[in-house]
Amino acid sequence: MPSFDIVSEVDEVELRNAVANCKRDLDSRFDFRGVECEVDYKDNQVSLRSESDFQCNQMVEVLRTALSKRNVDPAAMEVEDKAVHSGKFFTLKVKFKQGIDTETAKKLVKEIKASKIKVVAAIQGDSVRITGKKRDDLQAVMALARNSDLGQPFQFNNFRD
Repeated sequence: MPSFDIVSEVDEVELRNAVANCKRDLDSRFDFRGVECEVDYKDNQVSLRSESDFQCNQMVEVLRTALSKRNVDPAAMEVEDKAVHSGKFFTLKVKFKQGIDTETAKKLVKEIKASKIKVVAAIQGDSVRITGKKRDDLQAVMALARNSDLGQPFQFNNFRD
């Protein structure tokens, strides 16, 4: 029986490239000339540091643009509500969601069951395995997952026939 996995992963190489592009964009922007700003990436977390809260928010938008140019879905970003002020700098942390948490997986399975598509959905760790008899049913589930508004981007892998 055909099956596939629904996962939520951020490609770390593309994320690093997007951060590097963000740094280059900030170096060339007119509104950041003469301003001390820093973008660091470490352990699926980007740290944005600047002299004002407004500039930190601008840096988030530049990062979001760089991510979309590198085909990384910006919906995977979790931006802190408020920048932390210490000394003369404001620091804003941006985390990236890896894997599907249990609550989101349960909502996704519930949505799939409510659609009455003839497939079996099973939660397996941080992914959801979908099994069905027809490929068309599996493709319908893929379309349903893409269009669902669960605050997280989904990818599909391990397609077996």
